Amino acid sequence: MGQIQSLDEFLSLLWRRRWLIIAVTLLGLALAAVYAKSRPATYSAAAVIQIEVPSVTEQDGTVAPSGAAQLLQAIEQRLTTRENLLAVIARHGLYANLPGLTDDQKVQALRSALTFQSVASATAQNFGAPPAISAIIIFARMDSPALAARVANDFAQGILDQSTAGQLESARDTTTFFATEEARVWQQIVALEAEIAAFKNANAAAMPTRLSVQSDELVALDADLRDLAQSRVAIEGQRSALGPLSGLRATQLRTLDALDAQLTVLDAQSASLLTRRAEIEAALAGTPEVDRVLSGYDRRLAQLQGQHDVVTRRMAEAETSQRLAESRQSERFILLERATEPQFATGGGGKKLVLAGGIVSLLAGIALAFVLDLVNPVIRTAEQMQRQLDLRPVVSIPEISPQSRRKSVPSDRIHDDPTPQVFGLPRYAVVVGGVTIALMLATAVLT
Repeated sequence: MGQIQSLDEFLSLLWRRRWLIIAVTLLGLALAAVYAKSRPATYSAAAVIQIEVPSVTEQDGTVAPSGAAQLLQAIEQRLTTRENLLAVIARHGLYANLPGLTDDQKVQALRSALTFQSVASATAQNFGAPPAISAIIIFARMDSPALAARVANDFAQGILDQSTAGQLESARDTTTFFATEEARVWQQIVALEAEIAAFKNANAAAMPTRLSVQSDELVALDADLRDLAQSRVAIEGQRSALGPLSGLRATQLRTLDALDAQLTVLDAQSASLLTRRAEIEAALAGTPEVDRVLSGYDRRLAQLQGQHDVVTRRMAEAETSQRLAESRQSERFILLERATEPQFATGGGGKKLVLAGGIVSLLAGIALAFVLDLVNPVIRTAEQMQRQLDLRPVVSIPEISPQSRRKSVPSDRIHDDPTPQVFGLPRYAVVVGGVTIALMLATAVLT
């Protein structure tokens, strides 16, 4: 920092260059005050729209969930589109005194001048329910009171118009969607039921519902086969008891033919029973797979039926909402307070500008003083001589002026000393106080 390496040296610099710092600060304050005064005045108007809760409640006595927040968000997005803002600018002749602005700049300026503020509802909301709002305030900031009021009322009327149309359109779209969805799910249910019926007809023998019947039938077949086997053994025993065929008489031959005929019948009966038994065993072997397929069908059918129940319930709710919207019994948007022409301009930040200009000017004055001191380095104190030349002076001769002839000065100072008091206060305190008072006076001018 050159010669400034202690607080005393910095305070000495401030006091030595006090008039330069004060002049730069006052000049900056004056320029900031002129700029703040030259800024155009801004007027703010506000229109208030109240949101009334539905007059029809649910079956349990509670009010239907509010969708005003989502509807207002959609309306706000539609109102602030480029096409709508250009229409508002043309309708009210906004920014006509600024012909150099392009359409995009005008749209951006109007967007910046609008504020939509929602007022939360005081009623308790159910868990997971969307936030409810009770009112919305539309602020418009313009350079004319009449323009501010007209623009605020224009957007308020736009919200009222689009809210009614938006509620009815949304209810109709919701009803149409759920009606289409209900028809689609019902067609899937009908197709699946036909597929299940065809599968059951193709696998009637292996149906799980016939498992007990087929098991009983299989037991009966085994019993019949055992009886046939026993009858065959008995007949074969009778046939072998007749002896050789060559020594038989005619009556014995007729008996032998009858026994052979009985054996043939028994064999045919056994073959038929065995065939039936094989069919039952094949059906029982395929029953687990049929049961698995039927379980999958049941799950799909239950899922579709659940979807159909939900869609049917939602479609009934949508139809109710549509009827409420058509009879204006749902949430209603009412213009509670129209925007009026403001009598006074809103604060344009003039005080902040003056304060910022004063602070910047003060810092600029201090920086300029430091630069001047750095360009013209002078050894002013004994500490600086010892630091720069490594020589400690034996005697310090103060600067003698007519006003300070009778005042004593410290023996280690050559020129400057910030410690003498002015009006009973240190000189640096007087400088800081003067700058502060100047800032306060410049700020008060703008009020």
